[in-house]
Amino acid sequence: MNLFKKILQNQLFKISSLNSFSVLIKMGIGVITSNVLAVFVGAGGMAYIGNFRNFTSALEGVSTLAFPSGIVKYVGENENQEKELTKIITTVLLTFLGLAAILSILIFSFSEVLSVKIFGNDLQYTIVFKVLAVVLPFSVLSVLYISIINGLGKYSKLIYATIISNVLALILTVFLIFQFKLVGALLSITMQSVVLFTVTFFYVPKELQILGRINIKEYDFSVIKKLAGFSFMVLPSMLISPFLMLEIRKFLIVHVGLKDAGFWEAITSISNLYLIFITTLVSVYFYPELIRAKNKWETKAVFYRFYKVIIPIFIGSGIVIYFLRFFILKILYTDEFLPVADLFIWQLINDFFKICGMILGFQFLAKKMVLPYILLELLSNIFLYFVSIYLIKIVGIQGVLMAMALEQFLYFAVLLFYFRKTLF
Repeated sequence: MNLFKKILQNQLFKISSLNSFSVLIKMGIGVITSNVLAVFVGAGGMAYIGNFRNFTSALEGVSTLAFPSGIVKYVGENENQEKELTKIITTVLLTFLGLAAILSILIFSFSEVLSVKIFGNDLQYTIVFKVLAVVLPFSVLSVLYISIINGLGKYSKLIYATIISNVLALILTVFLIFQFKLVGALLSITMQSVVLFTVTFFYVPKELQILGRINIKEYDFSVIKKLAGFSFMVLPSMLISPFLMLEIRKFLIVHVGLKDAGFWEAITSISNLYLIFITTLVSVYFYPELIRAKNKWETKAVFYRFYKVIIPIFIGSGIVIYFLRFFILKILYTDEFLPVADLFIWQLINDFFKICGMILGFQFLAKKMVLPYILLELLSNIFLYFVSIYLIKIVGIQGVLMAMALEQFLYFAVLLFYFRKTLF
């Protein structure tokens, strides 16, 4: 009885329970969204959605200068120092808005060029980039808000805000897809950050009083210098990885077919659904814990807590997912997507090693290990690109998943060797 009570009072359990509720809602939303996409845009449309997501992912990296991880770290370290906290928030906010304004002008001006680059010669998608240009400032502000809330350890506030924004985003997404089909699906991707910003603006600041901390006189370029270390670490990967994924998908479309490229996006979406719980828990709990770890023993404790909790959960759920793969496909998509069942085994292997290496990879960010992180990220992305191209020529669509699984295995193996003294 005392043990049960102790578990219920445990911070990780409380966060996990609330996070689980959020994940269930997000998974439900993902099921509805996937089904609507399958019916209204098909496998070919899913491939275009994958291309656009790669572009917006790279754009987020540029527009936020890959600062979020650094913001979480420095806000967490200075949460009890009002002056420093005000300086950080003011500097980052003004920097984000200035950069977003420049990028918005460029995207709006070159919307036709971008449409051709991402979607081919059909200029009906130009409107998507123009809308993206308009909403970009809201996107970077939502990233800033989430980073600050995370850094202050307001996990429950963050999760509640995410739940509300996901529900509202679902309503908007379904409406846009019904009205405009593939164009609507693409527009919904651009609008999700606006929904998240709106929710966090009205829901969270009542406690954090972020706007009350803004003081132009407190703008300090030294804050940018500190965060630049994280930018230098993360930005290359945030730009290179989506670009290479985009190029791999284009190669897949040309050499295998548009539908098969859509199948890859479909299995990726399924993977994102069942990984939501783990990735959210790492970002809102384990990463801040790594930042606060003061020595090797505390860091080791965080690692072991992660592996004892997360890995058994994934292995069990992964086995269930594999045997229910046809059932999952029929719920999420249409019969057109049943060939995706052949991709599950490689995706699960890929995700297993990705999770194993996830917490070790976050250690690079938490302790600001710049050079090894950059080298490993660059080498792994380049390896993935060339192996994917090679295997696509041999085995088609499965070649991409095989290459990703091999890349994640090697990445984890290198991390184990690099952090062997801390782990063992």
